[in-house]
Amino acid sequence: MDSGMLAANASPYDLLVQALALIPISYYLFAALFIFLAFLYTFLEIHFLHDLLTLFRGYPVTLTYNSSSHLCQSLLSNCNILRGWYSVTPWLSGPHLQTVFLSVLEGLLRLLIDVTEGRSRVIDDSAAIKRDKTPIMIVIPGLTSDSSSAYAKHLAFNMARNGWNVVVSNHRGLGGVSLTSDCFYNAGYTEDLRKLINHIHCEYPEAPLFAVGASIGANILVKYLGEDGTNTPLVGAAAICSPWDLLVSVSFYIKVEPSAAATTAKFIKDGCSGTICDRFINRKPVQKMYDRALTVGLKGYAQLHQSILSRLADWEGITKSRSVRDFDKHATRILGKFETVDTFYRRSSSVNHVSNVSVTLLCISALDDPLCTREAIPWDECRVNENIILATTPRGGHLAFYEGITASSLWWVRAVDEFFGVKD
Repeated sequence: MDSGMLAANASPYDLLVQALALIPISYYLFAALFIFLAFLYTFLEIHFLHDLLTLFRGYPVTLTYNSSSHLCQSLLSNCNILRGWYSVTPWLSGPHLQTVFLSVLEGLLRLLIDVTEGRSRVIDDSAAIKRDKTPIMIVIPGLTSDSSSAYAKHLAFNMARNGWNVVVSNHRGLGGVSLTSDCFYNAGYTEDLRKLINHIHCEYPEAPLFAVGASIGANILVKYLGEDGTNTPLVGAAAICSPWDLLVSVSFYIKVEPSAAATTAKFIKDGCSGTICDRFINRKPVQKMYDRALTVGLKGYAQLHQSILSRLADWEGITKSRSVRDFDKHATRILGKFETVDTFYRRSSSVNHVSNVSVTLLCISALDDPLCTREAIPWDECRVNENIILATTPRGGHLAFYEGITASSLWWVRAVDEFFGVKD
């Protein structure tokens, strides 16, 4: 039987396999590589091609403020950075690339910060305070960050270089100092910040006081500003990548099972917008990674203070926590004496205090922030308050905003430097 007869009797599947076998293996490898890169490009939300097509001209900064506020108009008229564009570092064209680069490679910014230890709260001074009238900037780091964080070093170095005195306030139990009491910090705990600001103001009453909060530190700062209103000695502040509404932000990390239809319906009934509910139910897989990373950091913090936490909280629950909400349920809620986790989130959210902020406040957020969702940004509240300027950019990640071909500069640091300089 000749080859023609064999081909005629062969099944279509056999013929397809034979045809595919004739294609060089290199073609398959190339196709597999292309599919993998396409998946990675989508999964990491990379926007390099878009930036390339627009010749890396950057993204406009959207400013939200009270149009009738002469203060805001006067400040913005002298802030070229805020009225300009933000250009992303080309090889960090993606929120996850920027955020991870800031977290993992923070050792690239090796800047010296002198450390002066106290009791449970450590004050890190980046420059010796010599003149009483020199402006002082207080930095409040994020959830498990301290003065060794890359963004804190970058901010402190740049402001000190411009003649400012900088104080980085470490949260209780962080910065290499053990706890000396049963009091722990949390996302809404403002008492330490209040005491620190009052102490510095008493020591240097003629020095203008400013504050910058990053991430959870921003939430603490805005909450403090709203609580104290006109009684704060601060003359200006900046909130960078604040979560604003903890109940909304943390909800994005909660898994909703199909059987929880009743709970989901109640969530909608209680005022959840369609967009929030959609992301609440269909969270992206990459968010799980951030949730796990934050949980690991919190559990590491708990391990440092096991002798106290095991006595005051649910230690077994802490060690088994697989999400931020789990940790807050077994530790933060109990330590803060909150009835439920949601009660803790509601009472600790700075969004409830925005309307009472009485000092000039610059808020900066990236709309692609993988940790602090845009749905939590209090647009209307910021627009009503005559003291607040909200600057948002389409890109930037979480606390990153890298710019320049070498990623040696953070856009938000330059923006804060310019804003405080005008305010001062």
